[in-house]
Amino acid sequence: MAARIKKGDKVVVLAGKDKGAEGEVLKVFPKDSKVLVQGCQMITKHTKPTQQSAGGLQRTEAPIHVSNVALKDPKDGKPTRVGFEIRDGKKVRVAKRSGEALDV
Repeated sequence: MAARIKKGDKVVVLAGKDKGAEGEVLKVFPKDSKVLVQGCQMITKHTKPTQQSAGGLQRTEAPIHVSNVALKDPKDGKPTRVGFEIRDGKKVRVAKRSGEALDV
């Protein structure tokens, strides 16, 4: 299956408590169909102190289902779907909204 959303993409959150938030994809979990978006879906973890770090509350991102995020259009910054085209003999991802190539 072709990857519609990849690490480093700029995305917009479509649903949930962070609806409308924008961020960069930090990690992709294709098996679970989830992505980790920078600054979105923040959770608090309680960690025990270790020799390397002090314990306490640690804020970190939790994965979001891929259906709840959409790629940010490179032209106008609004959410867009992803399509695929063959350009110059190469398969590239294309923003459906503007037709811009996403893989530069």
